[in-house]
Amino acid sequence: MNTPFVPSRSSLPDVAFDAAAAARPLDWVGMSHIALPLRIAGADGGAIQVAASVDVAVDLRDANARGIHMSRMYLHLQNAFASETVTPAGLRRALQSLIDGQGGISSAARLVLRYEQLLLRPALASANAGWKRYPVEIDARLIDGHLQLGLRFAVEYSSTCPASAALSRQLNAERFAADFAAAHPLSTAVVSDWLASERGLAATPHAQRSRADVRVELRPAFDELPLVALIDALETALATPVQTAVKREDEQAFARLNAENLMFCEDAARRVAAALSADPRIERFDAEVAHFESLHAHDAVARVTGQGARE
Repeated sequence: MNTPFVPSRSSLPDVAFDAAAAARPLDWVGMSHIALPLRIAGADGGAIQVAASVDVAVDLRDANARGIHMSRMYLHLQNAFASETVTPAGLRRALQSLIDGQGGISSAARLVLRYEQLLLRPALASANAGWKRYPVEIDARLIDGHLQLGLRFAVEYSSTCPASAALSRQLNAERFAADFAAAHPLSTAVVSDWLASERGLAATPHAQRSRADVRVELRPAFDELPLVALIDALETALATPVQTAVKREDEQAFARLNAENLMFCEDAARRVAAALSADPRIERFDAEVAHFESLHAHDAVARVTGQGARE
């Protein structure tokens, strides 16, 4: 029986050590869309595992080096988050190991982690609850020993147009005046019955699902990634986050919240900015809100940038 020949690792050719043509340093070299399980912090403080898509790269500062050690970087990444929750300190360690694994040809590393955060959200009025997902992107860079952390996420909410609400109120008032022009005196019961009938609603304001896309640059002095806290802060500021489990009492409560929080896209952007600028964990932020209009065939959009609170 013939034993198949298995070459030793040392006998395999490695053209990565050949001289580079048109030699020059490169900003980033790596891989994108790597499948990887991540352990992230849940809303209750416990760790949960999610499926992620990861980009990884290092700089190539040695102008004469033909390429980086890509397989070595891939294997480092597979082990980086196998047993610990993603934290700023853990990201720093992972980035440093990527640099160290390049044997001196790199001085910077970058990781981009994309996944969906699932949060259990209670209903507004009933005893029910349901899961809601939030797209998340963590952009971590270690450059000359300095950690840079970017966090991107999105929150969906409902926006009811203030102008449309004012026009609807006017039509409701005109119908009331017409229906009761000859009714003297008016009783509370009659008016209440009229308001509860179809005649009591001459027009309704237009509303639409809307989204706030946020990117924050974090101050790396903090121990945890404040994702859930930031999501909660924005949903509180906007006041009308989209719901999960909905019974009739929840829908009524949602309608009340929309009436109490009429918003142009400009109003929503200012609410988002107020919440982000009050957070000392944020260095800078960039937020865009989009109202996916039910009146127009286009979207209404506002963008705002700013800084977090100084301690």
